[in-house]
Amino acid sequence: MKHSNGGLVYSTESGRMCPGCRQPVTACTCKTGTAPIGDGNVRVARQTKGRGGKAVTLVKGLALDAAALAALGKALRTACGSGGTVKDGVIEVQGDHCDRLMEELTKLGHRPKRAGG
Repeated sequence: MKHSNGGLVYSTESGRMCPGCRQPVTACTCKTGTAPIGDGNVRVARQTKGRGGKAVTLVKGLALDAAALAALGKALRTACGSGGTVKDGVIEVQGDHCDRLMEELTKLGHRPKRAGG
């Protein structure tokens, strides 16, 4: 059985091509059916382990797809006035912002719980 990692990347007719479904990116259907990552139990925790003593607030368990999770992450970082990222379904906000994030998530209709110590 032959596996091909190559394929059409760009076409002058339709532009960029999706490597998964080999359709034009504008008509790509392989990413529209992505399932939410989280389990729906929203947990907010503060972590310093492995970060050189610097605190990071983590928001886990949100049942959102990748695009909605990225948008929520941006909104939460803006509300805290801080930086951060979204990795593997977890929103990371730099600094200790547990209480502020719990307020914001409650305003947005989620039911967050405090996790950790």
